[in-house]
Amino acid sequence: MHLYSLCLKLQGARCVVIGGGNVARRKAASLLECGAQVTVISPELCRELEDRVESGEIKAVRREFEPEDLRGARLAIAATNNRAVNETVSEAARRMGVLLNVVDVPELCDFYVPASVRRGRLEIAVSTTGAFPALAKKLRIELESRFGREYGPYLELLEQLREEIKARVSDADERNRAEEALLEAPVLEALAQGKLEEARGLLREAASPWLGNRASGGDEG
Repeated sequence: MHLYSLCLKLQGARCVVIGGGNVARRKAASLLECGAQVTVISPELCRELEDRVESGEIKAVRREFEPEDLRGARLAIAATNNRAVNETVSEAARRMGVLLNVVDVPELCDFYVPASVRRGRLEIAVSTTGAFPALAKKLRIELESRFGREYGPYLELLEQLREEIKARVSDADERNRAEEALLEAPVLEALAQGKLEEARGLLREAASPWLGNRASGGDEG
């Protein structure tokens, strides 16, 4: 069976994590990075989760899970080692139409959380669809060494020029050629050395056939 891959917007969305240990801590942290409103359900919380509750970053319900806890949630993650609790969460989630991930229990999952490498707004994800997560982790480590920190600012520069090209070039084929030219520009080494303005100039030079005289301002912000 093939899965439908997507990147889900969670800014401001209510998300529920069931569990209070280290796995729940990691899941809550990743949801917070995406701007989600996180509620943790557990009788006890690890120190890091307690700290996040005290700082107001997350909400906590300090008791066992109840099906109504999923009311209004966009998604939920069950991070417990209790099979009975996981099955109860699964039944409630499917009844309420809430997307659910049950950590290390693929048959109860609606979705899997991939291993990912983030470089600014660039995200590279690897999934084994729950078959062998250790392989996904191994590949993530390899990708981290292949795609360095320079890819974050690289994407930002590409986005800026793409917006300019879209505004000035109406023909779709020409826009595609312009974007291909940007990708051929040798800027990654400059970015890896922290030479942002040099990289910007190289990209604008590559875009000059489509942007005309505007490409000469290599130092523009």
